Amino acid sequence: MNQEKVSQEKEGWFTLSGDVNSDMVHRMFEAVANMTEDGVDTAHVLLQSNGGYVSDGLCLYNFMANSPVKFVMYNAGAVASIAVVVYLAGARRYASETARFMIHKSHATASPGSRPDALNIIVEGLRADDARTERILRKEIELTPEQWSVHQYGDLHMTARDAKLARMIHEVKDFAPPKGAVLRNI
Repeated sequence: MNQEKVSQEKEGWFTLSGDVNSDMVHRMFEAVANMTEDGVDTAHVLLQSNGGYVSDGLCLYNFMANSPVKFVMYNAGAVASIAVVVYLAGARRYASETARFMIHKSHATASPGSRPDALNIIVEGLRADDARTERILRKEIELTPEQWSVHQYGDLHMTARDAKLARMIHEVKDFAPPKGAVLRNI
């Protein structure tokens, strides 16, 4: 019976690149709708992104982590900022030897001449975003105290090997669709 279930599972191979924003959210919603219609059980997704909007990244993380489709995520180049949170939605995660990750705290630019009350709103929003993303990071990965310290005040850059030690990836492995697989861009 188990052998039958394994042989009936349908896999799909996809690429997803660009800024994490409402357009990416819409594209992923559409892609998952198509995957469920096509009976895809497992989606292998190569992600290439330098980040974007925190709320859109959190939406993608929650949507993908709870989707009826199991996501296997790959990094072959760069996954940075809020895109790391999107990447962490994968039930299995891989990265090429030459891939890199970067995580950091939220940031924003205030308009010149902003009043203190407007600055306060920006700061409170950044703190809320940091709390939401850090909750996911602490749940999904294990950074050393030194790495958390770097993350606290700057950009934490990680190689694929660093990511494996931090349990961000399961193994150093390339995105390599099998011969004959249909590759779709989300």
